[in-house]
Amino acid sequence: MSAVRLLKSKPETRRTSEEAAVLVRDVNFAYDGRSVLCGVNLQVMPGNLLALVGPNGVGKSTLLRLIAGVLRPAQGTVSVLGAAVEALSPRARARVVAMVPQSPEWPPGASALELVLLGRNPHLGLLAWESRQDVDIALGALRQTSADGLATRPIDELSGGERQRVAVAVALAQETPVILLDEPTANLDLAHQAAVMALLRDLVAAGKTVIAAVHDLTLAAQFADEAVLLHQGRCAAVGSVREVLTPANIRRVYGAEVRIIDHPETGRPVVVNAWRSTAG
Repeated sequence: MSAVRLLKSKPETRRTSEEAAVLVRDVNFAYDGRSVLCGVNLQVMPGNLLALVGPNGVGKSTLLRLIAGVLRPAQGTVSVLGAAVEALSPRARARVVAMVPQSPEWPPGASALELVLLGRNPHLGLLAWESRQDVDIALGALRQTSADGLATRPIDELSGGERQRVAVAVALAQETPVILLDEPTANLDLAHQAAVMALLRDLVAAGKTVIAAVHDLTLAAQFADEAVLLHQGRCAAVGSVREVLTPANIRRVYGAEVRIIDHPETGRPVVVNAWRSTAG
């Protein structure tokens, strides 16, 4: 049975909705009157890596922000671990869901370690300072993202890829059961793209639920358990990556002709552009 479901207006049973890591029900959202999401229903069970895919502007980032509680739906509800996101205080939300945005804004001059320690704030008491344990957790998060060599360097001096790894480390330091990432491999070279996605797989193996907006369809197919294909503000397809990333679905949503082949080592799908030049 798929761990990610495209719900109808109501979940199948009360029990499954209460067990869901993330439940999105009848959600609509618009920016300045422009509809972005229309009646989105989605149920994600714990312990899965879900890839949100679709062309630019279809609402992937918006859906992540709604789940994180950064935005509120115009209609519908979003729940994380059985709790309505809008009913949680910012501190309570930060203990259950961490968000890695596409382009985080950092305090100028702060070191990578200082920024990752910000991920420990939801776990600190009022006016409390970070303990040695908090520092060790932050350093461990930097090691997990291969960014431990950046700990003392100012964020202003880091490349885009290095900043991206630090941003993921901040989320890891929060130690939340649900992690959301908006294009986590943006600005990364090939080696670090694979390393970050492999890290997400390790987090899922440890019991976390990870939802990532992924631009590269092959990268999504190689690492994700399930996928949601967004189109015109709706879930056009939901299921395993092999079920969702088909030539017909990609043609309908992206307007592109592709072939799907199996990776010679992993056996997982690889999306190959089938475009042919008409020149000559």
